Amino acid sequence: MTSCARERLGALVRLFTALALASVVGCLASAPTPRERATSLAREHREAEAIHILEQHLACHGDDVASRRLLIRVLALTGDLGAAGREVDTLASELGPNDPLAFIELGHVYELTHQYEKALEMYDRAAEIAPGDPRGPHEGGMRAAHWGEREWARPRLEEAAKRGANDVEMWHALGLLRVHDRELDGAEEAYRAGLRADPRAAECHLGLATVAVLRADPGRALAEYDSIVAQKPSFAPAHLGRSWALGRLGRKLEAMAALAEAERLGADPEAVANQRRGLEAEK
Repeated sequence: MTSCARERLGALVRLFTALALASVVGCLASAPTPRERATSLAREHREAEAIHILEQHLACHGDDVASRRLLIRVLALTGDLGAAGREVDTLASELGPNDPLAFIELGHVYELTHQYEKALEMYDRAAEIAPGDPRGPHEGGMRAAHWGEREWARPRLEEAAKRGANDVEMWHALGLLRVHDRELDGAEEAYRAGLRADPRAAECHLGLATVAVLRADPGRALAEYDSIVAQKPSFAPAHLGRSWALGRLGRKLEAMAALAEAERLGADPEAVANQRRGLEAEK
């Protein structure tokens, strides 16, 4: 073999080696983590396989809090509360006595078994052991709001806010609770706090529009509905709200056009019909 041939062969070997190595590295980089695999299996209702993967992983990586939290929830889904409780104890020992996360997870265990009052006790216990941490009251408040237990939800969410919680979901839920109690100033305060957390939070603009409607302030309501439409042009309820506000402001032609758009986008037919009758009755 000539030197040139040997050189070409060496170049090909180096090229194939590089390609093979890149392929292996790429496969390793894209391989799902144990937690991702377990999550996928749990979604497919293959809980036993998910549990096996998580237990194997945690045997070598016991400090992986996210994976242990997932294991607790999958065990609870299977009804194995004893095993879930043991994993909660392990999590508590890993995190230390002043971290509320273990009690929050225990609350989730009880919630998955439909023991809602017991779950709330665990969320409250999480709030007690870490008095400066918003996670306990935040979780208890949001879960209670999800259950429709307004009297349980509001004081916990307000406590979470005092402790520094500042996410759109919490502010929106707190605004809804205050609207329900007809505390419109407090509701507006919550929605505006939500917009400070995320200026594009359409749900908080919708909340402010609702407050304006309840205050019979169509100008303010129109401004909020316009903000929503600018972000979500296909959101039919916002066009329906615009129609109401424009009608109250005496801008009937614009109100009818907004109502037609709401109808085209699939707004509630009964609401559209009622609004159309109201507009047609106006001189």
